[in-house]
Amino acid sequence: MSTELRGYDPGHWGHSLANAFEVVVPLLDTVDARFVIEVGAYAGDLTRELLAWADRRGATIAAIDPTPEPELEELARQRPDLELVRARSHDALEGLRLPDAAIIDGDHNYYTVSGELRLIAERAAPGPLPLLVLHDVCWPHGRRDTYWTSDGVPPEHRHEMVEGGRLAPWDTGLARKGIPFKWTATHEGGPRNGVLTALEDFAAARPGTRVAIIPAFFGIGVAWSEGAAWAEAVETLVAPWDRNPVLARLEANRVRHLVSEHARHVELHDIHVELERLRTRIGKLERRAALYEQLLRNVERSRTLRLAELLSRVRHPRHPVRMRQSIAEGLATAREAPGSDS
Repeated sequence: MSTELRGYDPGHWGHSLANAFEVVVPLLDTVDARFVIEVGAYAGDLTRELLAWADRRGATIAAIDPTPEPELEELARQRPDLELVRARSHDALEGLRLPDAAIIDGDHNYYTVSGELRLIAERAAPGPLPLLVLHDVCWPHGRRDTYWTSDGVPPEHRHEMVEGGRLAPWDTGLARKGIPFKWTATHEGGPRNGVLTALEDFAAARPGTRVAIIPAFFGIGVAWSEGAAWAEAVETLVAPWDRNPVLARLEANRVRHLVSEHARHVELHDIHVELERLRTRIGKLERRAALYEQLLRNVERSRTLRLAELLSRVRHPRHPVRMRQSIAEGLATAREAPGSDS
C-alpha cells in the first residue's frame, strides 16, 4: 500500500481529501451512491479518484468549481462523462439534481458552507439528507473563516479579514510564522466562524441529523439523517473513527510539525534574501572603495600635489604638509586590513 501523499502537493501538506479516499470510498459504497457531487474540485485530485470509483460502480460525478485549474479542465476534456460546473457553489447547487452524496470542499467559510448545506437540505426535503462529507472541519478552517477572494462573501457575512495572513495552531490570532492564506479571518472562534461551526449549526437546526468527525488530514466531517435507509450502516462504519483521540493526537502532531517546518523554510528564505541584500550592498561598497582608491592613486601621482608639497616646504619649512606620504600610508593600511583582496 502506497504511503505517498496524493494530489499536487509541493509543500507536502496533505491538503487534498484524496489522501483520505480510503475513508470516503466505503461511505459512498455503503449508501450505494449513483450520483455524487464534488463542491470545490480545484485541480481534480479527488475528482480523478471519484471517476475511477464511478467506473467500477456505474456512478456519475459532477464537479463544481467557479475557476477550475487547467488540470481539471484537461480531465473534463478526457472524461466527457464528468459534469464540470463552472459556477459558484450556491448557483450550481440550485441547478443540479439531488445527489446521493455530496462532498463539500470549496470556499472554507461559514457563509459559503452554510449555504451549500441549506441548499442541499432544501432539495432533499421532506426526505432524508444525502450523505454529506465535508473536508477541513479541523484546524485551520474548522473554527476560522478563510476566503478564496476578498469579495466572494457579502460584507455583512464576512469577519474582519486580512490578505496573506499566517496561521499557526498555537495562535488564535495571526501568527508571525505560520501557513499563509489568501484571505483569512483575523481571529479564530466565536459564532458563525469556520466550517465545523457551520456544520454543527446546520445539524442543530435539523433534529435527527447525525454528525461524525474524523480528525485526519485537516478533518473530515460526515453528516446524515437518522431516517436514511443506510443510516445505521454509515454510523457503524464511522464509529471507530469518530473523534478518535489517537487520530486527533496524530493530526495535532502532524499539523504542528507541518507549520513548524514551513516556518523554518520561511526563516531560511528570509535569511537568504537578507544575505543577497548584504552581498549586493557589499558589492556596491567594494566598487566605491576601488573607485576612491584609484582616485587617491591618481592624486598621489599628480604634479599638482607635488607642486603643492614644494610650496608647503617653502612656506612652512618646519611643518611641511606631506600629503603623498599620508595617502601612501592610508592605501597601505587599507591593503593590510582584514578582508582585503590584496
